[in-house]
Amino acid sequence: MALREQSYLILLALAEGPSHGYGVIKTVREVSEGRVRLGPGTLYGALDRLATEGLVRVSGEEVVDGRHRRYYELTGPGEDLLTEETARLVRLAAGAQRRLNLRARPGMGV
Repeated sequence: MALREQSYLILLALAEGPSHGYGVIKTVREVSEGRVRLGPGTLYGALDRLATEGLVRVSGEEVVDGRHRRYYELTGPGEDLLTEETARLVRLAAGAQRRLNLRARPGMGV
């Protein structure tokens, strides 16, 4: 099952351990080198969907400065899917690199 980019990046953000929403938003921005910027509505909608699919779960809650903070973590199936999707992307990138290298060889007309 191929993941949408946002879902993949959210799971990747949780790979190091539990995180709250703002932490996930910040990690996704860093990992994507600023290209993907999740808003709270998008993030929490995606987290709800990923939780319904059994890929993430709420791992704890606390109140910080009067604000409710919920922490999320990967489930076993979420970690498995993240690993599988990462391997698929590595294979895809390797295939693309081979094609680009073939095209770039002298004497190999395109």
